[in-house]
Amino acid sequence: MLDLEQMKLAVIDALEDIKAFDITVMDVRKLTSMTSYMIVASANSTRQSKAVADNVREKLREKGAVLQGTEGEKEGEWVLVDLGDIVVHIMVPATRAYYNLEQLWGEAENRRSASAAKG
Repeated sequence: MLDLEQMKLAVIDALEDIKAFDITVMDVRKLTSMTSYMIVASANSTRQSKAVADNVREKLREKGAVLQGTEGEKEGEWVLVDLGDIVVHIMVPATRAYYNLEQLWGEAENRRSASAAKG
């Protein structure tokens, strides 16, 4: 069974196999109990985002990871692969720019840090 660090590296390898780009790894353990890491990656097209998601699922299953679920495959603009401790978001660039998850979660971390400093 993979430990968390091995799983994270396996996800990144699977993303890179299918040429996903702008890969961002966010440690969200201090922000939520739902998952440990969110990994966001871009794909050039909906077809590529689906292929990337398929590869992540396949490679992680081969390594013994348990897939919790997948969302968004039909459209392919934003495909989410839930591996429990890691949630992978694969998006086409326009969707990624619109939702800007890195900023959203970054602001949550900044707010948390600011409130922790006050308290």
